[in-house]
Amino acid sequence: MSNTPNRIVIVGASLAGARAAHSVRAAGHDGPLTLIGAEPHLPYDRPPLSKEFLTGDQDPGSLALDPDGAYDELDADVMLSTHAVELDLQARTVAIAPAAGGNAETVPFDGLVIATGAAARPLPRVGNLAGVHTLRTLDDAQAIREGLDAGARVAVVGGGFIGSEVAASAKARDCEVTVIEAASAPLVRGLGADMGTRVGALHGQNGVELRLGVGVDGVLGTDRVEAIAMADGSRVEADLAVVGIGVVPNTAWLEGSGLRIDNGVVCDATLCCGPPGVYAVGDVAQAPNGWLSPWHGDRPIRVEHWTAAVEHGMAVGRNLVAPAEAQPYNSVPFVWSDQYDARIQIAGHPDADDDVEVLVGSADEDPGSGRSFLAGYRRDGRLSGVMALDAIRPFVRFRRLLASHPTWDEALELAATLG
Repeated sequence: MSNTPNRIVIVGASLAGARAAHSVRAAGHDGPLTLIGAEPHLPYDRPPLSKEFLTGDQDPGSLALDPDGAYDELDADVMLSTHAVELDLQARTVAIAPAAGGNAETVPFDGLVIATGAAARPLPRVGNLAGVHTLRTLDDAQAIREGLDAGARVAVVGGGFIGSEVAASAKARDCEVTVIEAASAPLVRGLGADMGTRVGALHGQNGVELRLGVGVDGVLGTDRVEAIAMADGSRVEADLAVVGIGVVPNTAWLEGSGLRIDNGVVCDATLCCGPPGVYAVGDVAQAPNGWLSPWHGDRPIRVEHWTAAVEHGMAVGRNLVAPAEAQPYNSVPFVWSDQYDARIQIAGHPDADDDVEVLVGSADEDPGSGRSFLAGYRRDGRLSGVMALDAIRPFVRFRRLLASHPTWDEALELAATLG
């Protein structure tokens, strides 16, 4: 195989996969380009699925990442409702099969981008009860939206970003909502108990019950969910349950391929998986991030952020087409969440064990009071990350500052200029 691939195959019609398709063409690839997707939909934007898509009657077509005809203009062969079932690195082929069933076939490649993302982690011991959903795909969101009738009792298992956004959307549809979180606060693993508690207070401010510190023992019902059985013996009545307890990388089809799989596809700093011309992007990629090197070195991590998926796709397109000029991935992590009428933004890599201090605004103000704040996280004398609640302008300034791995004193200096 030459250094520059001729036939490029992208497995995963995801955000990362779509951006990789655009990027390889922009980088000058004029050979065959194939995009394979397991869902029946062209690549679409996932963040609205837990927010505005649930609260209104948004047309699914409006979520498309690219305008009609974009993939024709890319001269890409798009194969939807098609699962990748096996990767043969020696033959350099991907075995695929129709989602509806049928015979498998193989697709040859010179360059391969693995963009299969992740699947929602299911709640154990649910069985086939109707009304119990996870939220990962457009079809999932449509099924949940159909059950958000005014007055419906909605139980959300998991107080992370997805669970909290679904709770806010269900409340906007006049549902009775309970959020169940086994930890002491929502988002405690990433934000710590203090900031997790402050963000979690948004639920109570908006009339949503928050059950903390107790796990789920099971789901009750005959044919359809009727209640969530709690580990303390209590129950939460529910007409609809949405489970948001994390995701699992879609790597089963790669078993036996020879790639290193460890909570995702393990990559080097350029997002290459080892064999020449084989890369992984987005939620499925376990890769180093140069910005994180002061704390993580070259240790790969998996990041489930929209911005990382975009950046991975763009970087891999360039690296795949011109491997001799491949550049390592280096970016300040960034994620946001819209809940009720609040916007939460996080940049950098805050950790629950970091020291945290409110730098802009007041720690005494309750979320939902109409006031905003920005908190900084300190690790090894440096600013490791920031979290902002309705503090967009200060957040932009701190996100820019984070690119230089600032000291804590530099963070304090910036905070002083912002008042």
